Amino acid sequence: MFAEQRSNLRSARAALARFGELYTEAQRSEMPGATLLTGAALISRTLEATVNNVHHEVMTAQPGGGRPVDVLEEAITRDLRMLARGVRQRSIYQHTIRLHQPTLAYVDATTRAGAEVRTLAEVFERLIVLDREVAYIPVSDQRADAALEIRHPGMVRFICLFFESAWSRSLPVHGESRPRPPRVTQEVQQAILRAVVSGDTDDSIARRLGMSRRSVSEHIRKVSKQLGSNSRAQLGYLLATSGWRWDGQDPTGRAGDDTE
Repeated sequence: MFAEQRSNLRSARAALARFGELYTEAQRSEMPGATLLTGAALISRTLEATVNNVHHEVMTAQPGGGRPVDVLEEAITRDLRMLARGVRQRSIYQHTIRLHQPTLAYVDATTRAGAEVRTLAEVFERLIVLDREVAYIPVSDQRADAALEIRHPGMVRFICLFFESAWSRSLPVHGESRPRPPRVTQEVQQAILRAVVSGDTDDSIARRLGMSRRSVSEHIRKVSKQLGSNSRAQLGYLLATSGWRWDGQDPTGRAGDDTE
């Protein structure tokens, strides 16, 4: 009888073990595609742990213009360590970082170590993709408050394709020693004027382009003077109805001024 009980116990244990395996497989297959991370501390810890385990590639998009010095100081050590491991790092910033010396110093150091950095007039949103397996995106304009950790393969693939499209349209930046291409100034100016036509305020334009409100206002003032506009509404109307596109020249042929 004892032998029969032991046999039944072994069978039960085997069944329970098999059930555990099936449960684990089911949980894995039903793993949610996105996890909400709330609070700056949790977001920071999660990113730090994930970045430390990256093996092949990091893709980031960083809107907002020049980054704070303390953020750059924290990032430089981590990124140089990662690049030394042979990880490919690509980052998209906004054109306005080309006038921000602390960010340019960071770019110079990381590109010398193998990173690739490019800029656009407008960057869609903050984004981090690691090994094309996990992506992190903010859930609101208050980027430090909450983020989504995305692991669903289809969603990560879509985000990667979105990044590659932006990367193909952006311009390389090589740190402090290179002059800005004329196209950079033209694209920033065109983005400002498109926003004027759309009715955006100086504050919203400055946030979108990662530049100061003063620089936006000064640029709009100069263009208004060149076009003979007496008001913001008139300037928007003139731009919208004439189809005029800023290319560094005003309608009278005078060269446009460089801006931040």
